[in-house]
Amino acid sequence: MNRRQMIITSAGVLAVTATGCATIGAADAPAGVQPVLVGNPLADPWPGPYQGVPPWDQVTVDLLRDALNKGIEARSAEVAAIVANSEPATFDNTLLALEKGGDHLSRAGSIFGVMTGNIGSPDWQALNREMSPILSAASDEITFNDALFQRIRAVHESAEAAGLSAEQARVARRRYQSLVRNGAALDAAGKAELGRINQALSTAFTGFQQKVVADEQLFTHLTTEGEVEGLPASNTSAAADAARSRDLTGWVIANTRSAVDPYLTFADNRAKREEIWRKFVKRGDNDDANDTNATIAEILRLRAERARLLGFATHAHWRMQDTMAGSPEAAMDLMMRVWNPAVARVGEEVAEMRTLAGHDIEPWDYLYYLEKVRKARYDLDQNDLKPYFELTAMKRGAFYMADRLYGLQFTELPAGTIPVFHPDVKTFEVTDRETGRHIGVFYSDDFARSGKRSGAWATTYRSHSNLDGEETNVVGSNNNNFIKAPAGEPLLISLDDTQTLFHEFGHALHYFLSTVTYPSLGGTPRDFVEYPSQVHEKWVLTPPILDQFARHHATGAAMPQDLLDKIEASSTFAEGYHTVSYLSSALVDMDLHNRAVAATDPRAFERESLERIGMPRQIVMRHRLPQFNHLFTSDAYSAGYYSYLWSEVMDADTWAAFMEAGDPFDPETARRFKEIILAPGNTTDRAEAYRQFRGRNPDVTALLRTRGFPTG
Repeated sequence: MNRRQMIITSAGVLAVTATGCATIGAADAPAGVQPVLVGNPLADPWPGPYQGVPPWDQVTVDLLRDALNKGIEARSAEVAAIVANSEPATFDNTLLALEKGGDHLSRAGSIFGVMTGNIGSPDWQALNREMSPILSAASDEITFNDALFQRIRAVHESAEAAGLSAEQARVARRRYQSLVRNGAALDAAGKAELGRINQALSTAFTGFQQKVVADEQLFTHLTTEGEVEGLPASNTSAAADAARSRDLTGWVIANTRSAVDPYLTFADNRAKREEIWRKFVKRGDNDDANDTNATIAEILRLRAERARLLGFATHAHWRMQDTMAGSPEAAMDLMMRVWNPAVARVGEEVAEMRTLAGHDIEPWDYLYYLEKVRKARYDLDQNDLKPYFELTAMKRGAFYMADRLYGLQFTELPAGTIPVFHPDVKTFEVTDRETGRHIGVFYSDDFARSGKRSGAWATTYRSHSNLDGEETNVVGSNNNNFIKAPAGEPLLISLDDTQTLFHEFGHALHYFLSTVTYPSLGGTPRDFVEYPSQVHEKWVLTPPILDQFARHHATGAAMPQDLLDKIEASSTFAEGYHTVSYLSSALVDMDLHNRAVAATDPRAFERESLERIGMPRQIVMRHRLPQFNHLFTSDAYSAGYYSYLWSEVMDADTWAAFMEAGDPFDPETARRFKEIILAPGNTTDRAEAYRQFRGRNPDVTALLRTRGFPTG
């Protein structure tokens, strides 16, 4: 779920960041502003329709390197012009000028992120290693520019006297605070030291990412029918296709979650389940060239040094300054409130599985016997569901949701209308149903490939802005890692995969619905950004989506009512496993980063941290430290993996609002959700926005009820 992208941060500085599920990029130049050209098509205003789209057909390593360097030069020149202004600092000549700048680097950075994350071939990996420290240094150069900092401070401190609007004052305050957080107030020696740390971290992040990607290129070759017995036909067919693509006979299980989880869930061969499970959970942890433990220790050491330099007790305290939770203690309180009932539920699940299996449950048994229990208790087999969840149909269902709730229409563009970065990518024009107004372009990159990083994520190539009263359209993408079906066969996905599809599409809706004026207010706090995506998962099982789109791929028949009843009856089934798997990763993340002295042995720390919280031995963390991309490919989710749970409190309570209205597509609730939560970005305090929408603070009871845990 991480992707590296060049963005303009809330401080107006350069940064190479990674996200779990969503990235918010800088806006292109407003339509009424004459762009300055730097002589590179990847950095200059993009050509083509829809205010221009990325010229993927022109991208080469050398051209992109040049675009990034020219983008850095252009941004430096823009900042130099701002600080050279002899007039006193004002919002317009300082902050507005910053808001309007950075487009060359943003455009090049968007392409850089896609080529290194979605393509990831060796030449792009080499460019990533080369450019990451250069980009980090360029970011620091602007952050540490004292003349710029003093101008921003002057605007911030005089905001009331200057009569700035509330939104302008928020831009000034957030930029000033972010600069301080990132070292702008340090003395020269401190800035030099921080610059060294940041560049070292950038190099380490890239190294970690590439080692994990390398281990995900491993696979298990199966040669006998007995090794695939129990696998659904669609998974067996995909595994055979994966073998053929490698010039092998038999079947191949790639070392990625999208291939491994179905095998662990359905394959009867217990010895092979263990082999495949061990290979998967040992990514980055094999004492070889791709082992990440030393890299993690280096990242932790550098983070601890940076926190001390910036005056924070720990890396967690530094990271949580601009979050809804506000402190590690608040995040831990929420997590532990959910952890204890989740562990108790795991005990119940294991006891029931042990009775069915007749032996102890090991981690490679959990998903397999969970399915057996589901079948026995509810007469429900996930294989009964997959024929109704065909990928293309479910994407149409997501588009239907966007239309019903918000009036957004997604129309597929014929192949060749605009360039794409891979032949599998499909593109869609986004328009407003009522006015026909063009809103943006949506890229859908659905399939796994060699070099592509694992997981699922959303990103923007150009964000919305209406500076000078002229709107920029939005260009963005969803990225998944479904195993491609053999030619001519439908791609059937699980219910979980379908919910992931809607989750990432929720991020896309968040940025397509943006109405922000100032690009720096387009992003939201880390523990808010997953809220809009998670709540949109809820619509998968609503009657209109099921009736119209979850139809049998071969017969076209609607899902039978008795199957729907079984889904409803089992809605909280396996919540012990899912909650503990996720939450153990979040708790270890916070434990790891909420320490003044950095851990030096990640393996030992992980083991001891799990012992402290009472981790059930039958479950492994969803992301073990050696492959935890969220934490170690950037700072973005470090001390922040809890944010999915924090956001889930809001999404469960929001879904309750739709249910109270009596209709999951209730127009008035959807309007208020769009106008108060989705469209404003970070133009107002997000906690206050939630209170305005719901009439009160989020209620954790809704989350506990959704997961089937005690609420008392």
